[in-house]
Amino acid sequence: MDRTRITIFDTTLRDGEQSPGCSMNVQEKMRMAYQLDRLGVDVIEAGFPIASDGDFEAVQKIGATFSRPVVCGLARACQQDIDRAAQALKGAARPRIHVFLATSDIHLQHKLRISREKCLQQAAEAVRLAKSYCDDIEFSPEDATRTDIDFLCHVLEAVIQAGATTLNIPDTVGYSAPADFGALIQTIRQRVRGVDKVVISAHCHNDLGLAVANSLAAVAAGARQVECAINGIGERAGNAALEEIVMTLRVRPDQYPYDTGVLSEHLFPASQMLCEITGAPIQPNKAIVGRNAFAHAAGIHQDGMLKNPLTYEIITPQSVGVPDSTLVLGKHSGRHALNQRCEKLGYTFDRRELDEVYRRFVLLADRIKTVEDHHLQELVREARGAKPAASDRGEAAKTAAAAAAQNGGRGPLDMMIPPPAEATPSVLSRNRTPEHHGEQEDYLWGV
Repeated sequence: MDRTRITIFDTTLRDGEQSPGCSMNVQEKMRMAYQLDRLGVDVIEAGFPIASDGDFEAVQKIGATFSRPVVCGLARACQQDIDRAAQALKGAARPRIHVFLATSDIHLQHKLRISREKCLQQAAEAVRLAKSYCDDIEFSPEDATRTDIDFLCHVLEAVIQAGATTLNIPDTVGYSAPADFGALIQTIRQRVRGVDKVVISAHCHNDLGLAVANSLAAVAAGARQVECAINGIGERAGNAALEEIVMTLRVRPDQYPYDTGVLSEHLFPASQMLCEITGAPIQPNKAIVGRNAFAHAAGIHQDGMLKNPLTYEIITPQSVGVPDSTLVLGKHSGRHALNQRCEKLGYTFDRRELDEVYRRFVLLADRIKTVEDHHLQELVREARGAKPAASDRGEAAKTAAAAAAQNGGRGPLDMMIPPPAEATPSVLSRNRTPEHHGEQEDYLWGV
């Protein structure tokens, strides 16, 4: 049976670029739009045409360039904004005008300084005007999650009657918890007349770190569009992260039996492109696209990964466009990962030899955060009499020899690592067949 399709509305180029320091010019927006099109998002919110000539041009160019996705322009609920958005979208194959107006009492009283009655009238009139320009109209009651529910339902009914085709429910300040937001979506579906004729959408901010959870709760409650951004960028703490929503739906169909049109192998390239364009790095432990998302440092984890990646990865890195998993060698790494990396470098050891290399490795790893290949190669050569193969000679060998001469015959790693207790050196060689160990012992060895 075909699963219900969730519309992915990408707001990276609009709400996303409102993230401090993430503003994009026309050329940068066009470049990102091409990547979003490759990614397969359904709607590209290209900008806020009234905000600047640059934003107007970006919406205009993106609308004229792309025929597959819907291209959306944002407008406040006033004639000037709507006229400007319509003008920018005039050449678009699939245009959408996104009209918004705050509905919470705190916004009406302190920001807009209008009554509820005026708000209701203005929302309906704005949607009617937008509808005169194009058929696809989205309306957002800003700060919906802090709006009186009876008034919110009245506003939503009014804009449906005026011609809105999508009702977007924003958690503008990231105040909701998942149970709250899911219940709000259910209430809207039950109480708003005509809601069965429109698409319900969710737009969640991340002020409490719940944007993705709230978006998924909305989907479970009946929302069929999710507004999100690459890397979760956006105002303040950001928006729901597109990559996290898409992959949650992909990985957990038992909980979320829905599909999207996103080609997930383009997620990591999109993330990297956005970082390059904005200059805003993402946290290393960011889900799906962070530097550490598929990196393993603990010995137990590395041992499991070497035996079967499914032991510690629920997503293959290639499925999101990451080239491969990485085993990061550091003080938490075990013998299994160390041995595997050394084998890739051309070395094989028996158990005693590996124990010696591992002892020295741990001492080194306590002093430098990450042990790289060139550290391992020198460590093996210096571990009590090892001789490098011909392929290892060259610049690295010259450097080691020069360092040894300056240190009175001692290599640079000898300066950092004390000699072993035994006097008999362990001779290390390449291409030696390792000793066999039982499965349980091998597991402990990997720890």
